[in-house]
Amino acid sequence: MMEALVVSQILLWVAFVLLALALFALTRQIGVLHERIAPLGALMMDGAVEVGDAAPSFAVRTIDGRPVTVGGARADGKAQLLLFVSPTCPVCKKLLGILRPFAKSEGGALEIVLVGDGERSEQERMIREHRLEGLTYVIAPEIGMRLQVGKLPYAVLIDERGIVRAKGLVNSREHLESLLVAKETGYASIQEYLSARGASPDGQPVMAGKRTA
Repeated sequence: MMEALVVSQILLWVAFVLLALALFALTRQIGVLHERIAPLGALMMDGAVEVGDAAPSFAVRTIDGRPVTVGGARADGKAQLLLFVSPTCPVCKKLLGILRPFAKSEGGALEIVLVGDGERSEQERMIREHRLEGLTYVIAPEIGMRLQVGKLPYAVLIDERGIVRAKGLVNSREHLESLLVAKETGYASIQEYLSARGASPDGQPVMAGKRTA
């Protein structure tokens, strides 16, 4: 009888400790979600950065520790293509597979900046898997929050003067190239450019869109 009582007490204490650990983990996760969601909600009140607006400038560090400026005017005459990705996004992984040849084809006229959010180890594993070591990669959730990026993969093209020239969801090389065409021809978005060509972002025919002045 005494042994059964001792065992039951031990089991109760083990259960109590496990519940305490679970509660601690849950509280921590709620705190992380609060930090991420609250600033985004505040930024939504201010309005998103639109095509034709000056892009905000961010002084951040790459995943390997190099200082880099994302957004703003550039002295080297290069445009900047921001590509928002995540290790947990299947479409992002598909797009990253064609990113290296795309970057190579654009030569020195364009700087591609990959913007991630989440655990550093997961980002580093994705870089290794897709051989992205030669590209600029930053973990900077504040950039996505300021530009109001809600879905992935998402791209924003900023010209050498720091002006947002095109933006939108991307899932193929054609979508990436359409950003550059949008900049050159005056279309305000990927969707508008593809509409004018008679194709939707998913490749289905759509009605012609209106070109911006």
